Order: sequence, then structure tokens, then C-alpha cells
Amino acid sequence: MSVLYITIFFIALKLGIEWVLSSLNAKNVIEKRDKIPEAYVEDMDYDTYQKSNDYTLEKNKFGKVELLWDSIYAILTLIFLLPQLYYYFQPIFGTSIWGQAGLVLVLTTILGLVGIPFELYSQFVIEEKFGFNKSSFKLWISDKLKGTAVGLVLGIPLLALLLKFFEALPDTWWFWGFIAFFSFQLLMMVLYPILILPLFNKLSPLPEGELKDRLMQLSERTGFKTQTIQVIDGSKRSGHSNAYFTGFGKFRRIVLYDTLIDQLTPEELEAVLAHEIGHYQMKHIPKMLAVTCVFMLSGFYLIHLLSGSPWFTQDFNLPSDQGIIPALLVFMIIAGYFTFWISPMMNFWSRKNEFEADHFAKEGLNDPMPLIFALRKLQTKNLGNLNPHPLYSAFHYSHPTIQEREAALLAEK
Repeated sequence: MSVLYITIFFIALKLGIEWVLSSLNAKNVIEKRDKIPEAYVEDMDYDTYQKSNDYTLEKNKFGKVELLWDSIYAILTLIFLLPQLYYYFQPIFGTSIWGQAGLVLVLTTILGLVGIPFELYSQFVIEEKFGFNKSSFKLWISDKLKGTAVGLVLGIPLLALLLKFFEALPDTWWFWGFIAFFSFQLLMMVLYPILILPLFNKLSPLPEGELKDRLMQLSERTGFKTQTIQVIDGSKRSGHSNAYFTGFGKFRRIVLYDTLIDQLTPEELEAVLAHEIGHYQMKHIPKMLAVTCVFMLSGFYLIHLLSGSPWFTQDFNLPSDQGIIPALLVFMIIAGYFTFWISPMMNFWSRKNEFEADHFAKEGLNDPMPLIFALRKLQTKNLGNLNPHPLYSAFHYSHPTIQEREAALLAEK
């Protein structure tokens, strides 16, 4: 059996599993939509609960349509579209290193255009309907153009370097390519919030006052010394809220969404910040980077093997004598359909990290309730699903459900 047919089988299998998971999730929501879970009666009124269910069901329905189209489009791309585009553009870009790098980015950009209508519908229909969209069409277009420009400016030199390694070190290029890409990822953890994020959002220091004093004292008390806490203007695009930290070492910084500050009390913000600090103190970021390192190295080595196997690219109607570009293009399209099957394992590990960060926050405040209240508010404000199906959450939730988090926090006496 050819690798093309095997790939189509996995695309169809993923579609079938995802469809079943989405159907189970929707059924679970519908069956439980008449009664608010007892623990949340005081935090969520009936109308908001129904709105959260409607939001979940609307996204679920749209997601199934998008999933079906993505699967059909992936198959059509592998059989027809990718070979046609490759043979049309390859003579235009030529065989130089810079030309080949440009070819990859142009082809991936063209193939990605089909997703724009789905993004528009999600942003300006679903998110708009439920009150989350704060972006204008002009801002959305601006973000797209800036994102494309940044991708080209950063991507072409990086791909050119990879191709230079292939040309100079044909047997070990994959290792040096991995070193370059992984080093670039580490560098971007420092440079992204300084050079790229300001192109899209405004970052400003948290104003002086009680809130800043409390958060700075918390960071000192928990061993996470930081010189500044920044606020990002996430409200100009979405009503959703979040908090995170970026960088590492002396470059680390805490970032709060302005929507989060508006939604939570100072004590609840302390709990959220303590949770984020918990990720840092529990070494979750280095562990995540280590896992990323393994997957990235494995991916580069696999591309090395596939690019040296004529049957692979020929099976997708692409040439086998033009370096690593044909194999790289195919790999970029099909990789997700195979790595999908390890998502429950990765999510299980991620949820374990979330439990540990929650515990750290409870210990840091000597009380689980501020974090519980914060989670309940965020669940309500974001119209989160209170009734996800366990199998669906296993494949799609990197965080435990709010019920699981509360039970863990209250059990840790």
C-alpha cells in the first residue's frame, strides 16, 4: 500500500474520531443544559448558563463543518493541488537557496488562504454573536498582513539556512537544522515580546497602586522576582481574558490582559498570578521545551529519511531529485494527522502541570478560595463549557475542567 493511501486513511480516521468526539460533546451539553451544576448556581445565572451552552453548541457545529472541509481539502491538496502549485512555481523561483526558501513560504501561504473564510466566520459571526469580538475588519486585515510580513522576514532566512546546511552537510543537515531552529525558538522567547508583540498590541506597565503592590509582593514572596508587570490591550480584539509570562531568566515578564484586570478582584488576580508563577517554579517551561526538543529533533530526522527515499515524494507526484523541499512540504501537511493520536497523552501531562500550578497558588495564598472564585468568574465571563464530555476533553483540553480543578483544590487540605 502506498504512503499516499495510508495518509488518506489516517486523515479519514481522524475525521471520523473527531466527528464522534464532537457529537458526544454536543450530546452531553444538550442533556445537561436544563440544570446548572449545583456548585455554580451562585456564580452563574440561568440565562448565562444557557448562553454558555449555546456558545459551545454553535462552536461545535461550526467546528464539524470546518473539520470536514479541512479533511477534504487536505486530501485534494496532496493528490492534486500541491503537485500543480509546485511544478508551476518551482521554475519561477529557481534552484537557488533563497529561491527554494521563498518557494516553500509562498506555497504554504497560498495553501493557507482557504482557511480565511472560516477565520472570518468564527471572528465576525460566532464571536460577534456572543459578544466577544472587539476587532474591526480593518484591524483583522492589518493583523493578517503584519503576520504574513513577519513570517516572510523571519521564515525565509531561517529556511535558507536550513537549505545551506543540506547543501554543505548532506548527512547531518537535520541535526544542525534542529540546532538552528531550536535556538531560534529560544531566542524568540526573549525577542517576541520586545520586537514583534508591539506590532500587534500595546504593552504598558501596570499602574502604581494597591493592585501592583499586592502582585509585586506576591512575586517576591513566591520567589519570582520581576521588575515589572505589564498589561496588554487584549480588549481591542476580544472579550476573552488571560494571563501569562514570557521569556526566561532575567528576561522573564508577567503579562495580564486588561480584560482580566476588569473582571477579577485584586485577591483573585493574586491567585491567577500565583498560578502562573507556579508554572515557572515547578519548572514546567523547561520541561515543555525538553519535550518540544525531542519532537523537533525527531521531525527533522524523519524529514531527512523521507527526503532520501524517492518512493515517498514520488507517491505524492513530486520530484525525488530536488533536495528536501518536496518532502518538507508533504511533511508539513500530513504531520498533524499522525501526531493527533498522542494528543491525549500530551494533554494528560499538561493537565498534571495545571494541577501542580493550582496547588502552588493555593499554598502561596494559604487559601484555595481566591483561585476557585477566579476560575468561576473566568468560566462565566468566557462562557466556558461546564459539561464537556470526558473523551472530548481528553483529546482537546490542555487544562482540567473547572470541576476537576476545584475538587483538587478543595481536597488538598
